[in-house]
Amino acid sequence: MIEARPRKRIRSSTKRKRAASPTHLPRVPILFAPFRALGLITNHIPFYIQTRSYKDATDGPRIHILTCLGRSWALWEGGKMGLLFVGPEVQDPISCLVMDGDAVWAASGVHVIKYLRGKEVSRVSNPLQTPLAFVIRFGTQLLALTEDGARMLIWEVSTNEQALSTTIQFDIGFTATSILHPATYLNKVLIASKEGDMQLWNIRTQTCIHKFSNSLLRTLPSQQHMNSLSSPITALTQSPAIDVVGVGFMSGEISVYDVHADERLMRMYMDNGGIKALSFRSDGHPILASASSSGHIALWDLDSGGRLLHLIRGAHDGAVSALEWVPGQPVLISSGEDNSVKQWLYESPTAVPRLLKFRSGHHAPPHLIRFYGEDGKQLLSASADRTLRYISVVRDSRSYEMSQGSLARKATTLSKPLTSLKFPPITSISCSSTRSKDWDDVLTAHADEMCVRSWTVLNKRVGKHTFNSAESSKRKSPSGVVKCVCVTACGNFGLAGSSTGEIHMWNMQSGLKRKSFKVGPCPQAVIDRLELSSMTKSKASQRSITGLASDALNRAVIAATSDGTVNFFDFHTCTLDQVIVLPTPASSMMLQRDSGLLAVACDDMVVRIIDIETRRVVRELACGVHGRILDIAFSSDSRWIVVTSLDSVIRTFDIPTGQLINAFRTPSVATSIAFSPTNDFLATAHVDSVGIFLWANRSQYSEVAFRAISEDDIAEVALPSMQGSEEDEALEALEKLGVEDKPADVFSTPSQLDGDLVTLTLLPRARWQTLLNLEVIQQRNKPKEPPKKPEHAPFFLPTLPGVEHRFAIEEKKQETQDKHTRRLDKIAANSQSTLQKLLLLSANDALFDYIKSLSPAAIDLELRLLAFNSLKQFLRAIKRRLQSHLDFEAVQALQNVVLRIHADVIIENEDLRTELEELVKVQKKESGRVLDLLASSLGTLGFVRDIQ
Repeated sequence: MIEARPRKRIRSSTKRKRAASPTHLPRVPILFAPFRALGLITNHIPFYIQTRSYKDATDGPRIHILTCLGRSWALWEGGKMGLLFVGPEVQDPISCLVMDGDAVWAASGVHVIKYLRGKEVSRVSNPLQTPLAFVIRFGTQLLALTEDGARMLIWEVSTNEQALSTTIQFDIGFTATSILHPATYLNKVLIASKEGDMQLWNIRTQTCIHKFSNSLLRTLPSQQHMNSLSSPITALTQSPAIDVVGVGFMSGEISVYDVHADERLMRMYMDNGGIKALSFRSDGHPILASASSSGHIALWDLDSGGRLLHLIRGAHDGAVSALEWVPGQPVLISSGEDNSVKQWLYESPTAVPRLLKFRSGHHAPPHLIRFYGEDGKQLLSASADRTLRYISVVRDSRSYEMSQGSLARKATTLSKPLTSLKFPPITSISCSSTRSKDWDDVLTAHADEMCVRSWTVLNKRVGKHTFNSAESSKRKSPSGVVKCVCVTACGNFGLAGSSTGEIHMWNMQSGLKRKSFKVGPCPQAVIDRLELSSMTKSKASQRSITGLASDALNRAVIAATSDGTVNFFDFHTCTLDQVIVLPTPASSMMLQRDSGLLAVACDDMVVRIIDIETRRVVRELACGVHGRILDIAFSSDSRWIVVTSLDSVIRTFDIPTGQLINAFRTPSVATSIAFSPTNDFLATAHVDSVGIFLWANRSQYSEVAFRAISEDDIAEVALPSMQGSEEDEALEALEKLGVEDKPADVFSTPSQLDGDLVTLTLLPRARWQTLLNLEVIQQRNKPKEPPKKPEHAPFFLPTLPGVEHRFAIEEKKQETQDKHTRRLDKIAANSQSTLQKLLLLSANDALFDYIKSLSPAAIDLELRLLAFNSLKQFLRAIKRRLQSHLDFEAVQALQNVVLRIHADVIIENEDLRTELEELVKVQKKESGRVLDLLASSLGTLGFVRDIQ
């Protein structure tokens, strides 16, 4: 089953299939749109390396590294490890990647998809509808193994038809895992199996030429009589020597095998895990590199019979997935399941290899993220891999891991794994970039530790201070572990709260302890609520601190406890000023310093917002009933609060109204969230992904109508993908930020709220003030004299006849004034303006809409052109508008101007005087109503002010 479709059809078909997947749903939330993912480098799928040499190149061949990101792929430039392309996401996870020139082939489910410069151009499919596990390019053909290892499929991809040419069925008991083309072997491939056997196949004749048994592969010819247990083949690679291949087994055994002579030449063995990858050095040195599932890389000297040269312990924090020597260079590239790609340089065969370049990210899902600084371009993330990483939102190459010291040297000296020497996982982060150039600016608390560590982002390492809360307390009193930390807004002080209810404060510059705070015994209201017994009352005296904050001016220290209290301390005197008892225990706390709003996440799935000035609970926001709250984040303007909970839903509340305005469900639980200080991005970290995902705030780019929603209106969306897929998808991402799905504005203001209310025009006050004083403004802006055109002297000056030489000066001709003709007067009398036409139609609404659309000068001109009949109709229109209680200030301004311009005409005509008298009666009535309403409002306001 071949799918050869035009390029446009390919993109649309891919999107339809993605929409059908349960994890890729087309709906997007109203407020946040998926933007991009950060920190994804590679996964357990082996990378593919390609080298390209160019004529007259002085910097050597160019290296391209193709890595798998799960459902998409990334192409990296090996020189600076920069990102070149990112492929579009597919429906099924990618199982294998291959490059052929500019083309990228990716096996995904039952399809093998071909990409050119990041765009899908064609695909072939398995007619048996079974997933494909391994793919290799073989000349003009494409070879693929099914996931069950029972068949090998061969496509002819050199033509446009890309037809399936051959299907090879393997024998029962032979489960194929990988394919290798031995060098110089025409139409022949080696196939390895899970049973530890190999077979040599001719794909043109579809015949098995030879079978290599497991016993021959793993034992020397002199030891063939010895039985050995079968072990799956996990690595198969070609050596620079013809007929010789390297075979790696799950048991850790390595065989250098001659397939022509059918005998094993060498045998090596690696401890602590099976072989994951093999690679022969190709620059003249007979060295074999092997990688194990425990993260070690070993180098073997083949000239010495397979003697171990070097062993890089802990080269990766997880299993090594791929290993490749750069052709003709002493550079080894490795990738691992720890989400990293590393380049190792071997300066000499006997020298210890050193790390040359690398790109890495978290190899365990991050559980705590916070924005660093005020520009919203940096993130601090903590993970279960016991690292703290600085992540750039703008460019991935600027991201790095914060150094914890020379741990590699310590691990070598103590013969311990590197990860065992790292700090315990971080449980709390606080930072302030105010004094980042002077001293440490980040504080972290770690799991089950009584000390707090400082970090400096400027120097990319752990700071010089370690604050120990146990040393600050008395010896007899129990010292608890640190639960939360806080750095003051000025950056001068750091605070830490422990599980025993003690809060200590240190100076960030000197590291000296300054003050201590104590929450004291449990309040009686909490004891009555919990109904504590006499045995547990003693434990209640040790109240754990779950949240810690300080205000923007260092006036108060606020601490939340696990028993459900919020304690306010005086920053300078350390005295406890007030205690707020909450209905349920508090699990975490977040303070928005600019607005003074404190959000407390409680165990009853409710976020309670406290105003630290009045110290009262001002809002209670319910976050469902199915999952406890994991993290909360404020927007920089304190307008919204975003909450993530255990039910995989991220909710956004409007704080002034207390309403839920946006909610969407992600495929996995978001363990931590952070809102950008510039309000442009929401960052989320999820329980099953090592990346950090950005969601664009659509209100920054388009008009978004907010309305209260219910729990039934929750949209299910997929996580963002890596940046740089293809141009069409980038345009669609911008369209999602647009207004294509803009809902109807349910808050549109009607023309009049009530018939008895006096309604204004909603136009600026200056519009009508200008109309009333238009003559004064025109007189003030009138120039003193009209501009004069400069006089030009003639080229030849005329002279007068006579003895004396005199010039003939022409006298200036007086400008003739334009005379009005009767024809122009006749045409002007018969023409009607737009205002006069609307008066004849008696369209009151259309008339005043037209007047409100004119400028003050245009309104004045229209009123001056009113004739006798039109003037009478205009007075009636003003009277009707007054009676309808609409455009009150506009009617007053129009009355003033009309009476000032046409006062003499109205006085002389009896009909106009009658209309004017009726207008005066209506004017007095409506003016009285307005004055009564104002007096009533002022009285009510004064009464309320006196009560307060």
